[in-house]
Amino acid sequence: MSKEELIDKAIKAMKNAYAPYSKFRVGAALLTKSGKIYTGCNVENVSYGASVCAERVAIFKAVSDGERNFEMLVVATETEEPTPLCGICRQVVCEFSNDLPILLVSKKGKIVETNIKELLPLAFTKDKLNKGGE
Repeated sequence: MSKEELIDKAIKAMKNAYAPYSKFRVGAALLTKSGKIYTGCNVENVSYGASVCAERVAIFKAVSDGERNFEMLVVATETEEPTPLCGICRQVVCEFSNDLPILLVSKKGKIVETNIKELLPLAFTKDKLNKGGE
């Protein structure tokens, strides 16, 4: 799977976004190490806390299908500049990979290549969970 194909899938997923309140549509495409692709779009709710981001939709779909090892995540938005993941999505990505490559894509095709380590330095990870009781 090429980066371009994965970007195309994220852009297509963005078109399915349900964003009647913010009008901020996001699409994501997640490539697993087994070669499967899972897409997601943001789904808003009038009770904002019940909304879910595109990145988490893609990850949760993969996990619910038994996937745990991810190769790359693409996040597409309709903004002028690429938009980074929110804090909750960063934490969810970090749960499954501490070095996942991430491509952020804008509507004009501008791409920022990053990874979860850069987006979430000093992450709270499962290895830190048991340190407090020692």
